[in-house]
Amino acid sequence: MSNKVPLTIDGAEKLRKELHQLKTVDRPRIIKAIAEAREHGDLKENAEYHAAREQQSFAEGRIADIEAKLSNAEIIDVTKLNAGGKIIFGTTVVLSNVETGEEVTYRIVGEDEADIKQGLISVGSPIARALIGKEIDDVAVVQTPGGTVEYEILDVKYI
Repeated sequence: MSNKVPLTIDGAEKLRKELHQLKTVDRPRIIKAIAEAREHGDLKENAEYHAAREQQSFAEGRIADIEAKLSNAEIIDVTKLNAGGKIIFGTTVVLSNVETGEEVTYRIVGEDEADIKQGLISVGSPIARALIGKEIDDVAVVQTPGGTVEYEILDVKYI
């Protein structure tokens, strides 16, 4: 069984940029801060030293986390897939709430990329699960904590 995690091209690029920042900017800055704090003497009561060590721990943990995510990622370029109009991972969809007529646009992305404020929903979210496999003019029924919501699919884009 594959443990590959789906990731869009944009999501993978953001992770690579963060990793580069951590390794080339943050890590050297933290190492320098630790060295400077050590020069101040007694490490037991040295707040700068402990703060720098904590930053180092966080940065190294994040580096390991990003490297693991990228090594387990299945990077999917939705522009190169022929889904025949169906909603799949990476698709951007325009929906209309059947009850209120309110329109929303979402892009289905990997769990680490999800950001509802930017219209990025996780492939594992209830709404994405209800949308996968549907096409324009279908109605997706989504179970929410507040009850059932029906969305009519107005557009499906592979961008």
